[in-house]
Amino acid sequence: MDLVLDVADHYVLTPYVYPSSWSEDGLLRQTLSLLLLTNLGAALLYLGLGMLSYCFVFDHSLMEHPQFLENQVQREIRYALTSLPWISLPTVALFLAEVRGYSRLYDSVSDSPLGWPGLFLSMLSFLFFTDMCIYWIHRFLHHKLIYKFFHKPHHVWKIPTPFASHAFHPVDGFLQGLPYHVYPFLFPLHKLLYLALYVFVNIWTISIHDGDYRVPSALTAVINGSAHHTDHHLFFDYNYGQYFTLWDRLGGSYRHPSALMGKGPKDLIWKL
Repeated sequence: MDLVLDVADHYVLTPYVYPSSWSEDGLLRQTLSLLLLTNLGAALLYLGLGMLSYCFVFDHSLMEHPQFLENQVQREIRYALTSLPWISLPTVALFLAEVRGYSRLYDSVSDSPLGWPGLFLSMLSFLFFTDMCIYWIHRFLHHKLIYKFFHKPHHVWKIPTPFASHAFHPVDGFLQGLPYHVYPFLFPLHKLLYLALYVFVNIWTISIHDGDYRVPSALTAVINGSAHHTDHHLFFDYNYGQYFTLWDRLGGSYRHPSALMGKGPKDLIWKL
């Protein structure tokens, strides 16, 4: 996050926002700056990517489904934009620790323990580590003693749109995002790659809510796509994974997507 902060400081914050007496390395200034950048960035990624997906990918015929709620899109957006500022508070604490040098993020490929191959390996390990953590966090949030307090609001959307992707209770949203922020404190990761993965995570989160159930047949059993995640919203106890089906298979919670068997939401609409 310090790459973003450096750019913001250089072009906007130092010349136009903060008084010259405020050092760029000051704790208060960094905290305020990260709060601003995190909230602005999260809102822009959510609304921008969500709108692109909603306009060009999402099948609007799904809005005819009997479980699609009245004014659902507006409700999803309002809920997400209400939650994101609260999610940002603990997230900024982690970003601040990164900026102040407590993580294992590095600037140059020469700092990587394995050079260029290390970048590729760190990308793979990031995906597998976060997928594993999110599976167990997500499954924990479905526990009967926890579910109604934090995760239930996200399951209001039985037929989600791309805007449901970030429509979480703040505690739910932070916990499911936590593995992405913990990873660079545990493992070496290039700063630019970390930013790219952060954008990818947002794109993927939107994609599994976009209603596009097309999955290459060779990847159906491996990749957790929109068809898999829609079944999670509809049938509750299945397909907790984020990117892959591995942990659902190991945990006994895998369900082959109903949309790929002629029993999905679109098939119901066509029958109606």
